[in-house]
Amino acid sequence: MPRDKMTPEYGPRAATLALAAIGWVLQDEDRAARYLELTGLDPDSLRAGLDDRRVLGSVLDFLANYEPDLIRAAEALAVTPEELIAAGEELSQ
Repeated sequence: MPRDKMTPEYGPRAATLALAAIGWVLQDEDRAARYLELTGLDPDSLRAGLDDRRVLGSVLDFLANYEPDLIRAAEALAVTPEELIAAGEELSQ
């Protein structure tokens, strides 16, 4: 399996938070369009990359780079912003 795919060394908690964050980002059309534009992903590549740690990490990086969204996402997902940041760091290793 290529290193970019999810493996046990990339914890399920980080992947679960990233998937939840993707769902949250995609709930808002403008935010979703900004995410896709900034990452260079399109809907098909996003869908195909849901088991790719780089794709999962990209949404957490996206949130980390815009604090208002990071805070709103953390509230919606019932986690702290720090937990989202830590998950992103885990996925980027």
